[in-house]
Amino acid sequence: MSAPEKFITAEAAAEALEISRATLYAYVSRGLIETSGTGDDPRRKLYSVHDVEALKKRKSVGRRPREVAATTLDWGLPVLSSGITLIDHSRLYYRGRDAAQLADSASLEDVARLLWNCGDDDPFADDKASPDPFDARSLEQLMRLPLTERCQTLLPFVTQGRATAWKRDPRRLWPGACALLRSLTAACLGRQPDKRPTHAFLANAWALDDAGADIVRRALVLLADHELNASAFAVRVVASTGASLSACLNAGLSALSGPMHGGTTSLVELLFDELDRTGDAATVIENRLRRGDDVPGFDHPLYPQGDPRAASLLPFLPADAAQSDLLAVMNDTAGKLPNCDFALVALRRALGLPQGSALALFAIGRTAGWIAHALEQMQDDKLIRPRARYTGSAIG
Repeated sequence: MSAPEKFITAEAAAEALEISRATLYAYVSRGLIETSGTGDDPRRKLYSVHDVEALKKRKSVGRRPREVAATTLDWGLPVLSSGITLIDHSRLYYRGRDAAQLADSASLEDVARLLWNCGDDDPFADDKASPDPFDARSLEQLMRLPLTERCQTLLPFVTQGRATAWKRDPRRLWPGACALLRSLTAACLGRQPDKRPTHAFLANAWALDDAGADIVRRALVLLADHELNASAFAVRVVASTGASLSACLNAGLSALSGPMHGGTTSLVELLFDELDRTGDAATVIENRLRRGDDVPGFDHPLYPQGDPRAASLLPFLPADAAQSDLLAVMNDTAGKLPNCDFALVALRRALGLPQGSALALFAIGRTAGWIAHALEQMQDDKLIRPRARYTGSAIG
């Protein structure tokens, strides 16, 4: 499915930004505005509405320090330096490698080694990377908890992940990181930890064939990291205190559980439930719009041309007429394309996985990225401590 038209002419772009055409071309040359050729004349350039609006917002803030600081926390200017993940022109890169291309063949373990900057070392082969088994009775009881709370409860029992990371060489933390990834995967399934590749372990638990296992592998790679999102930022704040990797993952899981982050998958599940009951995508969308409800699982502020993770995953799922109708209706009526939350729920339904598996895949894959952010932040040796602008009562 093609991306909706979100480009404007040079005249419109220059007028919106209140600049000359020469300045507009300078912005393009500096990579600030993406361009696209028109169908009838490839030499005639069109300009990204998304990039133009971002520049307008940046210009309105200007050089006022307070306003600049405030906007950095709302999809604004970069607030931290990182060499892990880049989002650029609707593409996702892990340490300079295209995530969509990595998803063609890499495992989550391959991507974890890349994100953790392991080089030729393989910490997953270290004896210390094998976590201790969970207490069987406790595991059975904990399965009654929601997925994120279950993982948070079990992580402190992973001995290798409890060590305070302060002043430690990252290489000393790699085996513990592997143990935490394996333990979190097991906690999501309610099973004992396993040394098999993550996608193979999941496929065995979910009784998937080779094709299903490969789709799961692809999803884990695509969800491994996403720059400085809410959960990664939470991880970095905790890591900046010198806390253990287990504590850092606890923070990431807390942020992921919210309905505006990984919890969005549960809202997409409800959307699909409505579609099952109604049997007509147009009716479902119309009813939601009439109620003033959002349609979860579509659009992403960082990907004006569509979420590349969804685009790299949905074509590999079995054909589904209802899903295709929903995608077509959303594209035709709102000009919106699916994001990774939609793709994960579509995957869960297509493969017949248990309820909650979309969030489980999100949490398991993202654990690799959270650990990468924790390790990188620890090397900065600096506490993350922003200031607040006081808006309370006047001093009496």
